[in-house]
Amino acid sequence: MAPAKVRGILERLDAGEVVIGDGGFVFALEKRGYVKAGPWTQRPLPSTLRQLHREFLRAGANVMQTFTFYASDDKLENRGSKLSFTGAQINAAACDLAREVASEGDALVAGGVSQTPSYLSCKSESDVKAIFKKQLDVFVDKNVDFLIAEYFEHVEEAVWAVEVLKETKKPVAATLCIGPKGDMHGVSPGDCAVRLVKAGAQIVGVNCHFDPLTCVETVKMMKAAVEKAGLKAHYMVQPLAFHTPDCNCQGFIDLPEFPFGLEPRILTRWDMHKYAREAYNVGIRYIGGCCGFEPYHIRAVAEELAAEKGGLPAASEKHGTWGAGLEMHTKPWVRARARRDYWENMKPASGRPLCPAMSTPDGWGVTKGDADLIQQKEATTQDQLKPLFDRTKSN
Repeated sequence: MAPAKVRGILERLDAGEVVIGDGGFVFALEKRGYVKAGPWTQRPLPSTLRQLHREFLRAGANVMQTFTFYASDDKLENRGSKLSFTGAQINAAACDLAREVASEGDALVAGGVSQTPSYLSCKSESDVKAIFKKQLDVFVDKNVDFLIAEYFEHVEEAVWAVEVLKETKKPVAATLCIGPKGDMHGVSPGDCAVRLVKAGAQIVGVNCHFDPLTCVETVKMMKAAVEKAGLKAHYMVQPLAFHTPDCNCQGFIDLPEFPFGLEPRILTRWDMHKYAREAYNVGIRYIGGCCGFEPYHIRAVAEELAAEKGGLPAASEKHGTWGAGLEMHTKPWVRARARRDYWENMKPASGRPLCPAMSTPDGWGVTKGDADLIQQKEATTQDQLKPLFDRTKSN
């Protein structure tokens, strides 16, 4: 008997179904010792990637996004990276691993491209589009189910990416790493969304840089503008798993805790229940996560939307939703916590005496066109680092 045909992303969204994305890979893999913080993209990691994909699938994810973040050749060559693999080799291996795990469930494979060092260095539109095209050839050859242009700080570059991706005739999603203030050139979320839809994206939204509720609010602004313009689109959100109320327009990269001191900001699984419900209530149907999202976070999203999804993920049978498994605990005061209202109203302590509630972001106010952002193939030198260190001290 032939295997059942897996329904596509637009088929699911057109039917009003909830699609749950997976979580953050580069942060998870860095914590596990497989990816270097800074470049963020490394070499193929078959057994590690396979296991992480599988954990997200078991937690309820419907999309296996290829581990191709920042895996363009200009990024792999940036600042002295010396890898023995090309972007095409890394991306091909990532597609194979995502497909292998997706076939174990009712999941789709999404190939992703992201912002480029070439754009920040003011290369031409044709140069930047050529980088996307080179990545795209692998995704077409591996026949991914749909494409995502993600993690763009500037809508101009995201539009260029969408224009290239749509040439494949595959469904295209586009997400910016922006908050309510808009992109790094001040283009509002609504105007960004309209430009992306007009460029050919059928799914638009945001990912990374901000916490879940900030991202939901941003997508809400996008949705209102798209509808006002008389356009049609689906909406997606894949935020951070960190609280970021003190961020400016650059997001969590400006926080002094980025990237090695963010753990006190991690959302609990109960925060994720609230996020999933808020996203659903404003009309977002593609709901997932980015940096900091572990499988247990995605499981919480799937549990909150179990009624809409038609059932719980397999992983929920073991621990019990909303702490139901605590009914079996030996201590009575812990058994008393086996209820939703206890955890929903919890205000967790940090355990850090005199710890500040928020930070002052390192907002240097630079973006595309600034000399500090011109990228290079050579390794960063100590002479280049010294003025940055001095500037940090003076700030």
